[in-house]
Amino acid sequence: MADDFSFEITRHFGVLSERKDWTMELNLVSWSGREPKYDIRSWSPDHQKMGKGVTMTKEELLALKELLSSI
Repeated sequence: MADDFSFEITRHFGVLSERKDWTMELNLVSWSGREPKYDIRSWSPDHQKMGKGVTMTKEELLALKELLSSI
């Protein structure tokens, strides 16, 4: 099952922060060939290793935007 895991960053929006060589990024990512989703997570410089993150649909991202704008 782990052999079937794949990902493709289809759009890079930007870097949120940097820590050592790793960056926290907002990207549009297709996981295992599925429809791309918005993704916030840390990445190694070559984007071959990743940390834990959050993957959201466009609707979830817009809801997060609304919540953040009220802070």
